[in-house]
Amino acid sequence: MKQEYINVPKDSEGIDLKKVKVVVITTVMLSFISYWRASAVVVSDLGSSAFYALGIAEKAVGPSAPWFILFIMLFAYGIRAVYIESSSMFVRGGSYRVVKKTLGSGFAKVAVSALVFDYLLTAPISAVSAGQYFEGLLNSILHSAGMNYQLPGNVIAVGAAVLIELYFWRNNIIGIEESSEKALRIFQITTVLAVVLFVWSLISVFVKGAKLPPFTVNLDPTSLGWLSGVNWVKTIGVVGVIIGMGHSVLAVSGEETLAQVYREIESPKLKNLKRTAFIMFVFSLIFTGLNSLFGAMLIPQSELIGKYNDNALSGQAMNLVGPHAALLGLQVFVVIVGFLILAGAVNTSIIGANSVLNRVAEDGVLHEWFRKPHKRYGTSFRIINLLAIIQLVMIIGSRGNVFLLGEAYAFGVVWTFIMTSFSILVLRYKDKSPREWKVPPNIVIGKFELPIGLVFVFIILFALGFSNLFTKPIATEGGVSFTIVLTLLFFFSERANKRKYEQQATDLEKFNVFAQDSLTAEAIGCHHQHRKLVAVRAPNRLHHLQRCLEENDPDDVDIVVMTAKIIPGQSVAVRQSIDLPEEEVFSEVIKLAEKQGKTILPIVVPTNNAAYAIAHTTVQLGAEEVFMGSSERYPAEYQMQQFALYWGMVEADENHHVAVRTVGPNGEIRFEL
Repeated sequence: MKQEYINVPKDSEGIDLKKVKVVVITTVMLSFISYWRASAVVVSDLGSSAFYALGIAEKAVGPSAPWFILFIMLFAYGIRAVYIESSSMFVRGGSYRVVKKTLGSGFAKVAVSALVFDYLLTAPISAVSAGQYFEGLLNSILHSAGMNYQLPGNVIAVGAAVLIELYFWRNNIIGIEESSEKALRIFQITTVLAVVLFVWSLISVFVKGAKLPPFTVNLDPTSLGWLSGVNWVKTIGVVGVIIGMGHSVLAVSGEETLAQVYREIESPKLKNLKRTAFIMFVFSLIFTGLNSLFGAMLIPQSELIGKYNDNALSGQAMNLVGPHAALLGLQVFVVIVGFLILAGAVNTSIIGANSVLNRVAEDGVLHEWFRKPHKRYGTSFRIINLLAIIQLVMIIGSRGNVFLLGEAYAFGVVWTFIMTSFSILVLRYKDKSPREWKVPPNIVIGKFELPIGLVFVFIILFALGFSNLFTKPIATEGGVSFTIVLTLLFFFSERANKRKYEQQATDLEKFNVFAQDSLTAEAIGCHHQHRKLVAVRAPNRLHHLQRCLEENDPDDVDIVVMTAKIIPGQSVAVRQSIDLPEEEVFSEVIKLAEKQGKTILPIVVPTNNAAYAIAHTTVQLGAEEVFMGSSERYPAEYQMQQFALYWGMVEADENHHVAVRTVGPNGEIRFEL
């Protein structure tokens, strides 16, 4: 039996439909990155806090600030453990999806509002901090040249921040995002700086005989906020520790990026996620934690709270042992790396906030007006414009005050962590299904499990968030107000969209499709000599695809996943689009591939006979193995016979042998032709 294409018109794009042999499906989530690249993406966000965390914490709690930053760096591994567990359960994780699954859409709206507040403030604090480092370098150069003139730091910081914001606003409108390759290069350069600063500082501490900073919390009106009139707070040591950690928690901003990048990590997915988390731990402990301690030991207290409060790493570089010219050169290196990583954080903030808002828009929570694509670039320009306007207002309104931005920034950071950890804790009891990984330790008594590690992380996070509500008035007023406004916007937008989204399927992947007039390995994008074909037809019967993904490495084998689009009769006119059944099937296919972290090539083959199409496609692609799912209507032996029948009709090369496997939930049948 042959497929016939007769009397078929051209579509609106001028494609001769009778020549369409295959429709190739693409999506941005069909490529995966190594754990080193994933680490680089996360560190581009996480590492930016090293440039401003010490100055902000020092201003709030005094000389003991580096100790609290170190505590936060160590505790951060517990936060990452929560994200590892949540990501292993929800490949497309993140605070919004985890909270929605556990606590419902109402809490999810609150969680995502706090998260967006976090992303929005990432750009202003990073851009202003970059401006402060640039101003500090210029003043150091003027001082070295014998000039006593001091540049107006805040004016330069705001000006530089505005330019950085406008640059990345334009890039995101065009659609030029920071790639993992660029992030990897920044990560490599930043690692060099971290090692140089660490080793040079260690030598300087021994040469100068620098002393460790005191572990005494400075509980003054700046650190206590609304609690400044409550005398008993100052008498309980643990309260002071919680307050100190609360003022330092912004040092771990960027943890949410770990959940966002998980879906892009290659196989073995969970193992590579753990590697990424460990790299983050080591890097942040050295670059942010230990360098903050060295900075406090080497920079005179008067300079740390004055000259270098907004550019502490520059102050650390200029107070090391060595010739002044070498120290100035190191400061130049610090500023260059700072500009790269801080500017990268600005870009990440716009991308992250835009991604989160687009996700809630796809769920019908945000009005469609916001998602209208740019006429030329196809980006969600209205969301990007809104984000950029809010961030510019924050930059100009801060007048270059990094401390002010840092105090507000902590709200979104800590409450996002709280909502996520609480959701995972609730899921331990609501969802008893097996997990790939759990936050340790866990004590099992009979059928009851006590998640000690998860409870500990949640209690500490909640204590930090609760203390910040009263000790950070700026963060509380700004964060709560923004969260309420955005949550209300989500609520009314969802009501406006309700009728529309009740009539259409949700949670389906967005695809680009391309009609091809030839069914060849080159036409569909194969790159390897070995190929496996997986025939799919139902979104809930993908055991055979699971088996194929588990057994094969996409670095050596092209895994082609096809579905036969049945068009009755002799005329099989095919347009450059796919229908709802194909969208449902391939949405599940993509999710399964993402969970495995393996690349696939999805295609749709128009035909009036599915068995013929599978055999014909096998021949055209030169596939070595075919995976078919077990049928509810026909026994596996019948499926094999049908394939063998059409294989004999379409394959003229006797040297082409193929293994055919029918896989179902109860096992598989295999034979070779």
